[in-house]
Amino acid sequence: MREQTDFVPAPVKVTITADALEQLDVRVGTIESVEGVKGSDKLLKLTVSFGDHRRTILAGMKQERANPSEIVGRQALFVVNLAPRRMAGEVSEGMLFDIGYADEITPALAVPERKVPDGTRAG
Repeated sequence: MREQTDFVPAPVKVTITADALEQLDVRVGTIESVEGVKGSDKLLKLTVSFGDHRRTILAGMKQERANPSEIVGRQALFVVNLAPRRMAGEVSEGMLFDIGYADEITPALAVPERKVPDGTRAG
């Protein structure tokens, strides 16, 4: 990961339509548990509550946090309408929406300003 002081923003991606953006379903969820994924140096298995249901979300953040359990109880944003994906023998039912990973900066959780009900949609 690079230092934040050396950061230069990437160019803005190609323009999309509002309809394309509307296809993403980004919701707030509360991280209920975090555990390592057997045989993976990067993946953590998050159990996340979305109010009316729970999902397993795999996130490649094991090496980014000295104490991954520090995010238990925190709300964050998740993409919930991705097709399930098998990784390291586990199935991920969405994606953690974090800040910094794409720019090789130690990621931070994308979190709501204040507590909102689990399952609340972004956008």
